[in-house]
Amino acid sequence: MRTSSSKVLFKPVLLLGALLCTVAIAAAQEAPVTPAPPAETAPPMLPALPALAWEPPPLEPFTATYQALYKGKEAGDATMRVTHTGGDQWRVDMQVVGRRGFASVLGLNLEQSTVFEKHGDVYVPLSQATVRKGLFLGKKVTGTYNWPAGTAQWVGDLKKERTQPIPLQPGDQSALLINLAIMRDARPGAQMHYRYVDVGRVRQHDYQAAPDTENVQVGELSYNALRVYRTNGGNDETILWVANGVPTPVRILQREDGEDRIDLRLIEYQGV
Repeated sequence: MRTSSSKVLFKPVLLLGALLCTVAIAAAQEAPVTPAPPAETAPPMLPALPALAWEPPPLEPFTATYQALYKGKEAGDATMRVTHTGGDQWRVDMQVVGRRGFASVLGLNLEQSTVFEKHGDVYVPLSQATVRKGLFLGKKVTGTYNWPAGTAQWVGDLKKERTQPIPLQPGDQSALLINLAIMRDARPGAQMHYRYVDVGRVRQHDYQAAPDTENVQVGELSYNALRVYRTNGGNDETILWVANGVPTPVRILQREDGEDRIDLRLIEYQGV
């Protein structure tokens, strides 16, 4: 078993948009910010990895835990889990829980999942579900990717226009699958293009990987990580850092209008 941890330091890609509803409430109730302690000596820089040394992780079961921050303040945590359910079929789950301020009092909780098949190196979504829970709210949406019929469709707590069938194209991905696809496809200098089809919406997601790795500090751990960023998100920036030997991004950052908004930082992962 492989384990990495630190004491602590969704628009998921994707996860981040889903997280926004939870952490925004939490941030409004946070206590005043205390002065930051003196900066610690930066760890030594790790050498960048050449493209030929980059090895994308194989698809394997794992569980990853993230610390969730909103505008620099701790707001909750998130757990991402990949499981092999048998044969070609897999499942990826994400749970986000508000544990700070008013979000904790309300018990705000968001769960997303995608069941998919692995055909060679291609991830093919079969079904998707989103459940949002809370003291005064509860919403559930489920979707089916009907590949024989060539359409995807969602039902549940959605606007009527988002419950209409969507024509499918080869390579279409759910939000959670885009995270796994980036882990599979990222290479120094690579460009990645995905068609997002989820919760009744279709979007084009284009990403660019940096030419070299960089030193990324996450809590007490330092990773030699490759920065991957979305190039067609407008004022909403999504940046991920992926590291050799780690099956999930070590950090996922959403920025709006040039300012940090939502920040997921890996604090522990376990895999086979």
